[in-house]
Amino acid sequence: MTTILVIDDEQSLRDLIFTALQSEGFEVLQAKDGLSGVEVARKALPDLIMCDILMPTLDGYETLKILREDPVTATIPFIFLTGHAEQGAMRHGMDLGADDFLTKPFSIPELLNAVRARLEKQRLYRQQTERKLDELRVSLSLSLPHEIRTPLSGIVGFAEVLRDDSGTLKPSEISEMADMILKSASRLGHLVENVLTYAQLELLAADPKRRELIRKETTSMLDMHIEEVAQKKAREYDRLNDLVLQLSGGEAALSVQNMKRIVEELADNAFKFSATGTPVEIATRRDDTFHVLTVCDRGMGMEARQIAEIGAYRQFNRKRLEQQGSGLGLAITKRLAEIYRGMLSFQSEPGKGTTAEVRLPSADLG
Repeated sequence: MTTILVIDDEQSLRDLIFTALQSEGFEVLQAKDGLSGVEVARKALPDLIMCDILMPTLDGYETLKILREDPVTATIPFIFLTGHAEQGAMRHGMDLGADDFLTKPFSIPELLNAVRARLEKQRLYRQQTERKLDELRVSLSLSLPHEIRTPLSGIVGFAEVLRDDSGTLKPSEISEMADMILKSASRLGHLVENVLTYAQLELLAADPKRRELIRKETTSMLDMHIEEVAQKKAREYDRLNDLVLQLSGGEAALSVQNMKRIVEELADNAFKFSATGTPVEIATRRDDTFHVLTVCDRGMGMEARQIAEIGAYRQFNRKRLEQQGSGLGLAITKRLAEIYRGMLSFQSEPGKGTTAEVRLPSADLG
């Protein structure tokens, strides 16, 4: 049975709402003030909360703030009951995370319509989240065994050789095998990190309140962070001489961690799919209210169909490319850009190279 919590200091209004909702088959809980309402919400975890704004001790705004700060109650739909429908009050409530307002006095049909609409929206949200998680589970179950087995086989194989033939191996051979074990372990660790990151991003993309919170993040000293990641990636491929940086400064509206992740994934792709001795150019510029990052290589390139199919579920398929890697890197980059109100795009031609462009809101211009 769907449970609704009603928080209001007026007994007569609570009784009216209780009778109306109970007659429609809802289980109704009541609280006479914000303090007791928070306690009931944490214990019962109702499907919907309806709360008055003007109450003694703890008003509706403070009640909502407390509930939204608690991970256990943060996603429960919340409707304000108010006799003051001023735009400023409504804006303040929405900023705190309210889902809807119901202005007093209201009719029973208005009450029921508001409740049904909010519950239906929550049902669709949960359904969409479950569908995305189901798709991710299926994709991972089909691809991960192969992706894990490849580096794991390298680790086990070289370790067995070191164990069984250590007495006959030259120091240079031991060093080479240790290096291969380290590379395989790093690849395995990167795969696990990518899988966890993508799952977290999918959940974040479906949560508008968390999205709005992280969109307040910014990255200062942008050039320093981009240069640091780009040089690290170039060293991994022993291609420092191929790296070309043209950075124009600025400040992007996303976190340092996520900015580094975007640069790391795009630079890795550029080095991986281009030959040693060809340039990998990483540049930034400001375009209106956007900070634009481009990563250009002279590698194998992609067809238009392949660009259109960039995404976690498509990229797990290894039939298109034989290079190592699950392909989640570009999917993570694309999702990060979208979460921060940006976009990832490509210009590419098979055999001639690829230019990846990420447009992100510019904190210093926006």
